[in-house]
Amino acid sequence: MSTYNEILDRAQSLTPDEQKRLLEDLASLVRQQVTTEGEKSSQQLPRKNLGKWRGFLPKRVDALEFQLQLRQEWDES
Repeated sequence: MSTYNEILDRAQSLTPDEQKRLLEDLASLVRQQVTTEGEKSSQQLPRKNLGKWRGFLPKRVDALEFQLQLRQEWDES
């Protein structure tokens, strides 16, 4: 089996067009592996039970409403 350095030496002897093609093929290969690993890890993630945190987690806040409330408090001061 070839080592990384042997493969790199061979790649340096390729024409620029061949190097570009090799680079595109390697990028495609890496993208496929990352996608496959991402799918596997997302399938392995346990479902989160947020019900047990009810009352502890803050409720969602409307940003505009929050801003208007702050401004009103500043005006009162």
